[in-house]
Amino acid sequence: MKILFVAGGSAATVFALAPLANAARGAGHEVLMASVADIVPVTAGVGLPAVSMTSTPLRDFIYRDRDGAPVTPPTDPDEQPDFTGRWFGRMAAATLDALTALAHDWRPDLVVGGTMMYAAGLLAHRLGVPYVRHAWDAVEATRIDPGGERELAPELASSGLAGLPVPDLFIDVCPPSLRPPDAAPAHPMACRPANTQRALEPWMYTRGERTRVCVTAGSRVANDDGTAYLREAYVFLRDLALDVTALDAEVVIAAPESVAADLRAELPGVRAGWVPLDVVLRTCDLLVGHAGGVTTLNAMNAGVPQLLLPQWGILGPPTRRLAEHGAALTLQPAEAGRERVAESCRELLTRPSYAERADALAQEISEMPPPAELVGVLEKL
Repeated sequence: MKILFVAGGSAATVFALAPLANAARGAGHEVLMASVADIVPVTAGVGLPAVSMTSTPLRDFIYRDRDGAPVTPPTDPDEQPDFTGRWFGRMAAATLDALTALAHDWRPDLVVGGTMMYAAGLLAHRLGVPYVRHAWDAVEATRIDPGGERELAPELASSGLAGLPVPDLFIDVCPPSLRPPDAAPAHPMACRPANTQRALEPWMYTRGERTRVCVTAGSRVANDDGTAYLREAYVFLRDLALDVTALDAEVVIAAPESVAADLRAELPGVRAGWVPLDVVLRTCDLLVGHAGGVTTLNAMNAGVPQLLLPQWGILGPPTRRLAEHGAALTLQPAEAGRERVAESCRELLTRPSYAERADALAQEISEMPPPAELVGVLEKL
């Protein structure tokens, strides 16, 4: 069987799909993974055959409309889901022809698309093959999809569709206890870490005597003037690390190597760089970060309590559910002063209930069907 996986414009989207893709390859199926060009090395880095579906970088879909005119992301959290759906819709429109050409040459039997990769469903509809929607994280797409549907109105009409294609199967990696009561029916699958690796140093897989806190803002961070939103992510990460250094703890900053030297220079004594989160998180007592969905799931998988500062409205509901479950605390950006961050970290580190609830979530994830079991479900489709 040939299976085409459609990732997105960030490393996290590749990491989310890689466990099932690798399981399918291990079972003897042919697999390709498509993504934007600058993420192709990430796909290759997790051991998967990689194909570019567009040379346009992710930021162009976010900050420009189809005609190339600048668009400004809304600051109102209620408007952000529609905005997100629209730029994912623009990505789908820009990649559909390239994916169709790929399918003409390679002829997949099945298309698996990440949560908001709407081109996957449209491609499967064109080909007349099954379409699988694969959740990247615990973010619900119900508020995001309408924006994507509006943006893709011309493509949907030309395909004879009244709305976004309905998947033949929805795979959800969200632990059952964190799923909303009205969530769409889904086949559960345990999330498994799939980040790129590097040569390990002993500190990465051993615990020291001090409390260890991991701080991250994800993979899209840059300390230059070229792209405003990457620079903003760097400032957020640096300031967050400064807040955490107020604790008597060892601080590990998970960040691209391109900014690691700057972080080490600004924050003497911290460890900073691209670290394998699947290894390092198991030696940590706390994760402090931007609430990115895949990073958050990795921490759940490792049984680590979290302090989350969601930067986008779409991240609010899943982080609140995690906090209500007792495995995390959340702070809105306006609340995240240095004293409040330090105080929240101390609470998470000193009150045993947070670690207990985080351990319970890790146990729940371990009991969910593994990716290898889902391969059989794909075969039946």
